Amino acid sequence: QVQLVESGGGLVQPGESLTLSCAASGRNIRLVAAGWFRQAPGREREFVASIDSTGYRRTYADSVRGRFTISGDNAKNTMYLQMNSLKLDDTAVYYCAQKIGNTWAYWGQGTQVNVSD
Repeated sequence: QVQLVESGGGLVQPGESLTLSCAASGRNIRLVAAGWFRQAPGREREFVASIDSTGYRRTYADSVRGRFTISGDNAKNTMYLQMNSLKLDDTAVYYCAQKIGNTWAYWGQGTQVNVSD
């Protein structure tokens, strides 16, 4: 059974930074493709960033490219999302997920990020 637990969310002001963590159990998160998604109130869940099983290929949504960085730590079985220069539009619940084949099969429960003046 794969379990993903996000943490690190909180309330920040525009321009500040946060780092989200996704701790995986039951399966090495760096041996499979993994990623981050987010869902803002009244909007559909959207892709934020992903990292492939090799750890070399990283993909970002246009809205976060250059500001967010996805990474993983094999020793800690944990994935991270470093978020810099946060904007009001980044406010959302952030979810981590793992892929099986082409399907995002496992999801965490989410962590809230609020960016407010």
